[in-house]
Amino acid sequence: MSHANARLTFHGRCLLVERIRFDHRPVSHVAKEMGISRQCAHRWVSRFDAEGWEGLHDRSSRAHRYPTRTPARVEAAVVAARVQLRQGRDRLAERLGVPARTVSRILARHRLPPIAALDPVTGVVIRASKSTSRRYERPAPGDLVHVDVKKLGRIPTGGGWRIHGPSKGGHQSSRMGFDYVHAVVDDHSRLAYAEIADDEKGATAAGVLLRAAAFFASHGITIREVISDNAFAYRHSTDFKNAIATLGARQLFIKPHCPWQNGKVERFNRTLQAEWAYRQPFTSNTERAAALDPWLHHYNNDRNHHGIGGKPPISRIQS
Repeated sequence: MSHANARLTFHGRCLLVERIRFDHRPVSHVAKEMGISRQCAHRWVSRFDAEGWEGLHDRSSRAHRYPTRTPARVEAAVVAARVQLRQGRDRLAERLGVPARTVSRILARHRLPPIAALDPVTGVVIRASKSTSRRYERPAPGDLVHVDVKKLGRIPTGGGWRIHGPSKGGHQSSRMGFDYVHAVVDDHSRLAYAEIADDEKGATAAGVLLRAAAFFASHGITIREVISDNAFAYRHSTDFKNAIATLGARQLFIKPHCPWQNGKVERFNRTLQAEWAYRQPFTSNTERAAALDPWLHHYNNDRNHHGIGGKPPISRIQS
């Protein structure tokens, strides 16, 4: 099989050599009729002169040495950190002192799957990745906020199956009930507000939105539009509509079955699961709930965000 960009197959190269070396025809004439340049024809003839017919076979164009390639020990450290910590390139770069672009190339070279394709608990690949080049972002904080609810199984006292194994704690979460994590994320800055509730009813969602608005106001942000999916609490609840009116905001809905239109908060929910809810085995539901506010503070003030240039959300609010 010839090289992907090769003009001639092995058989074509043999014909080229036969016509030039054995039929004694001019190189320029043969090159013209075979649709290649004179330089290309001379190159194959020279290779035949040096190596014989075997020299006309394809061979790798890979360089024999890479003097600027990252040392093997550094590559091993990057790969090990990715597998162990399950973090993105920017956070690995900060931790290891290696340029982010170098980390990307190492991960690609070793064909490590994207974080989005991994189970946040085990690191096993569980889903196919989907990316898009079409991105949008509102020009100022508060122009649009995304809202959503994430449902999490409650943890029994003493820990669930993540500590004791499936045989002892695998079915307790259904009897324990669920926590509903209501999240509000600013489209421009990615500043996030979240709290845990007992349900996902309209009145609860309305209360979360008003408290989120107060949180954003403390950072100088006024909410002008709110987008959500088409859940009953958002589309039909009078309480939620009244909360929108109280803020003087406009309510928007995503197109049905198109969750990527609410992608900022959907992505936040995935990060929240991986780095807070499932990052470590908690021994009780109270312990996990208590860890939410510290993690949110870290997310808003310290954690770098790839979507906004590797900086934390607070950096887009501070002048």
